Amino acid sequence: MSPMAEPQPLFSDPQASVDARVEDLLARMTLPEKVGQMLQLDARGDLADVVTGKLAGSLLHASPARIEQAAELVASTRLQIPLLMADDAIHGHSFWPGATILPTQLGMACSWDPALVERAARMAATEVAAAGLHWTFSPVLCIARDTRWGRVDETFGEDPYLIGELGAAMVAGYQGDGLDDPTAVLACAKHFAGYSETQGGRDASEADLTPRKLRSWFLPPFERAVRAGCRTVMIGYQSIDGVPVTANRWLLQDVLKDEWGFAGTLVTDWDNVGRMVWEQKVCADDVAAAVVAVTAGNDLVMTTPAFFEAAQEAVTRGLLAESAIDEAVRRILRLKFELGLFEGAHRPDAGRQRTVIGSAPHRLLNLEVARRGLVLLRNDGTLPLAGGLIAGPDGRAIEAGPARTVAVVGPNADDPHAQLGDWAGASGQVDWMPDGHPRELVSTVLDGVRAAVPSGWTVTHAPGARIGTLVPDPEGELFPDGQPRPPVFAPAVDDPQLRAQAVEAARAADWVVAVLGDDVSLTGEGRSTATLDLQGGQIALLEALVATGTPVVLVLVQGKPSTLPPVAEQVAAVVQAFNPGMAGGQAVAEVLLGLVEPSGRLPITVPRHVGQLPVFYNQVRGQHGSRYADLTQDPLFAFGEGLGYAPIGYEDLRLTEQVLTPDGTVRATVRVRNLGTRPVLETVQVYVSDTVTSVTWADRELKGFVQVQVPAGEAVEVQVEVPVAACTIVDAAGRRVVEPGAFELLVGHSSRPADLLRAGFEVRA
Repeated sequence: MSPMAEPQPLFSDPQASVDARVEDLLARMTLPEKVGQMLQLDARGDLADVVTGKLAGSLLHASPARIEQAAELVASTRLQIPLLMADDAIHGHSFWPGATILPTQLGMACSWDPALVERAARMAATEVAAAGLHWTFSPVLCIARDTRWGRVDETFGEDPYLIGELGAAMVAGYQGDGLDDPTAVLACAKHFAGYSETQGGRDASEADLTPRKLRSWFLPPFERAVRAGCRTVMIGYQSIDGVPVTANRWLLQDVLKDEWGFAGTLVTDWDNVGRMVWEQKVCADDVAAAVVAVTAGNDLVMTTPAFFEAAQEAVTRGLLAESAIDEAVRRILRLKFELGLFEGAHRPDAGRQRTVIGSAPHRLLNLEVARRGLVLLRNDGTLPLAGGLIAGPDGRAIEAGPARTVAVVGPNADDPHAQLGDWAGASGQVDWMPDGHPRELVSTVLDGVRAAVPSGWTVTHAPGARIGTLVPDPEGELFPDGQPRPPVFAPAVDDPQLRAQAVEAARAADWVVAVLGDDVSLTGEGRSTATLDLQGGQIALLEALVATGTPVVLVLVQGKPSTLPPVAEQVAAVVQAFNPGMAGGQAVAEVLLGLVEPSGRLPITVPRHVGQLPVFYNQVRGQHGSRYADLTQDPLFAFGEGLGYAPIGYEDLRLTEQVLTPDGTVRATVRVRNLGTRPVLETVQVYVSDTVTSVTWADRELKGFVQVQVPAGEAVEVQVEVPVAACTIVDAAGRRVVEPGAFELLVGHSSRPADLLRAGFEVRA
């Protein structure tokens, strides 16, 4: 008679409820196994120690080979709890050679198109999931108000409403039809909250934020993402009013979990728990930091290996209840069960990798996103080149006129890394892609122009200048916790010979396309800048190019807005291209030649001078005067600005009702007229102004937008709606309320007052 078979543990039964499986597994776990589940550790270290020694529940920065190795190591552990595999797939699968790299979030935000952003995130998720990752640390919902900050490129810009709409769309795209969808990945709203409100643009510094200020501007995008079903949230590095966000129970527990009902998982940012000891110095040792972190409501602790022993010691000494550990582990295990990891779901799939990663449909979508993200900011009529061309069957432009010469110059004209931006292979976060993504997959502006111009045209090239390079930090190789210090930027020395070559090319050309901006040495975490000026020899290059008399089209390939020198007022046109991704060069060329229409709108304000900062559009009313003694406060380019190849006019704004109740909806129509000979995709922007408020408030806030096609020479009637419930302020008690009284609806082309039609309405209680 054979012995009775061991009964299957309940947690292994896929037919059991998730709650039952979580509780069964939790009851079987030892304290070290529970604490290990709370660890997310760097897969680039000693993998055996991470998985079998510290029993980590999650890994990040795993190369393709290490994803497989980690799964094998898990099989040797007692309970064989699957790992949550995560990485910074910020705008595509950043660290998989050949993956489709989209424009950065700032570039995508220029589209003002949530549906397009959702499609882009859905595409990225399918590539990420095929590689065996379960989690992307995106979208970034920080509000970029100080453009000296190094991570502006990762944001959707400066406006809470636009950020919330695009962030919710990205969450939907990543998470697909649910976590049991094999192409879904966990979205992560970050960095909660106020991380971007830096002092002097310095990364991770103390944020000067009151609870009311948080509720007014910085929390709404996160609440929107939570309401949209985002399953994970990452904690910011910074402190607020002396309390590190890692320790801020009011934010993490009272607001996020209790008030908003967030039932997902919280993860700290890189070594947040350790930083409370060695950098912020609010905890005496790792044990104290572990107690603070768990008590505040954190679930997963990223890259603080000392937490493993420290949390166990805290429980042993009675400083931390094991039940608090249990609550965090429940949230982690729930994700793993819902993802189907115990049943082998979401493993690397070589067949799907070959089918979807870098596939032709993904390349086409990437091109669409890149096109929609380009913003024409100035144009004296030079663009489109040759008056606008049409594409032949091979994609190359056709023109019956004389052959032309285009000089494509500048340090970013043929730099694939500058075009891809941060979090893209060669940007420095991982060591298995030193050369970045395959060069042949990236269309630089030079590549794009060469491929798109008519066959009889000539395209010349000269870099003209260099931007700079990274050098070791003079303060030393390592931080006090042993982590490497990032290198620092050293601007390139001006090179007259390089400049002379570009000037010679410009004099021989019909047009100059000058591709300037920044590169990955000036972008990213720990790379905030004290200035926004173009670096290296770029200003001297631009001055020399303009002096030739050849029309200069300035294309800015960069991670964030830069201030422009006075000579930029003399260029023929300005095109903003925020890290436009792999297809960015083709998209730029198509816009320059008129093969596609420019349609992007700025999601962020561009200052004239760094001293104007902060210069975001929705500043609180009340100051003496409206300028500096030595400079205007008017920005160079305003939030919402962007041109097409035909002028647009707004007329006849009419409200359906002038008196509304708090549960009503403001409805209006406006006529948008195309005054030119080319079609325009117009973004009709809708702002609201509460004319008198009980506390100081912004003069106007974006509350909606509608995109409409306006054929050449025609006018369209556009309907806009804003719920009265959205016409809120945050009062002195910190409550978001609609205050009865007089309001204005503002509709138009950008946030500039001169671009907006106005109509008054009243809200009565």
